[in-house]
Amino acid sequence: MSDPVIDELAESARNRGLKLVRSRVRTPGKRRFGKVGLTDAKGKPVFGMDAKGPVGKPEEVEDYLRNLGARDWGASLDVAVLPRKKKPKRQAANDAEPSPRPPAPPPAKPKEKPKPKLRDAKPSDAARLAELIHELGHEIGEKQVRKNLAALKKAGEIPIVATVDKTVVGFIGRHRMVTVHRPAPVGRIPALVVAKEAQGLGIGRMLVDAVEQWCRDKGCQLIEVTSNDRRAAAHAFYRHLGYERSSIRFFKKL
Repeated sequence: MSDPVIDELAESARNRGLKLVRSRVRTPGKRRFGKVGLTDAKGKPVFGMDAKGPVGKPEEVEDYLRNLGARDWGASLDVAVLPRKKKPKRQAANDAEPSPRPPAPPPAKPKEKPKPKLRDAKPSDAARLAELIHELGHEIGEKQVRKNLAALKKAGEIPIVATVDKTVVGFIGRHRMVTVHRPAPVGRIPALVVAKEAQGLGIGRMLVDAVEQWCRDKGCQLIEVTSNDRRAAAHAFYRHLGYERSSIRFFKKL
């Protein structure tokens, strides 16, 4: 039987050019039962492997892949590496006095990265929001987005957008609902997307934190989010923020 958690780990490993190896032991209580490990494309052990097969726990492999993604992100930054200064040679007692070196110029101050800011969405954001929604795989036009924004503003549930240098680079939806089987209102994140060029700046966490606080202010004691089965990276993101997988979502077009 397929294990969704293991399947997500396998997909995350493939996205990083690795292969997830699963233990062949099927008897609970055995030493290698439920163990997993990672190899490269040629089968060379990378993490959680010994001579007899996988020995790692799924959560250990998930942490390794998450940290590996962080290192890959850091390695992609354009960081200048200064050459190592050579030590001056010792001067013999009878050598001539060296001429003084000119003082080195002060190092240039690194340019500060613009800080992301959050605000409520405006009708003028409709075109940009439509572009971001397309990244989620939903087809919608600017006119319909503008109409939806007007309805959400009337309901007091206008989306929150993130901007960098006044450019919208992400947004999150927010919704509060009362159900007959819950003692308090339930908060929901209907949609969350951050543009690829702005990922890695902590914008996703900023947006989720803002909606969670909004839900608390509205009296919600629980918040939920839906995410497409194919988005393994999004699943890892929500787990990292403390969200737990609890149900399966069904839908039907009307």
